Amino acid sequence: MKPNMASMMKQAQKMQADMARVQQELSETTVEASVGGGAVKAVMTGDMKLDRIVIDPATVDADDVAMLEDLVAAAVNEAIRQAQELASSKMAAVTGGMNIPGLM
Repeated sequence: MKPNMASMMKQAQKMQADMARVQQELSETTVEASVGGGAVKAVMTGDMKLDRIVIDPATVDADDVAMLEDLVAAAVNEAIRQAQELASSKMAAVTGGMNIPGLM
């Protein structure tokens, strides 16, 4: 029995539309990572764009710039991890858990 090509094409088109919808949702969704007890926050969109960095003014110490740099890096790295996790879970819902190369 041959698979119904029209049905397969319809399913592929629906998956493509669903993936486009999820990608749009990800671009409008943010994750926030806070480190150092709230000293530095990184806000990133679900499509991996850094939206903003928020630094508590009390954290700024001209004599210890390295600590501030470390906090910023840690906040950004955590925001990236959260955004990747968000994107993976949303895309898995569309693809049924299939790993599609080049997708997120």
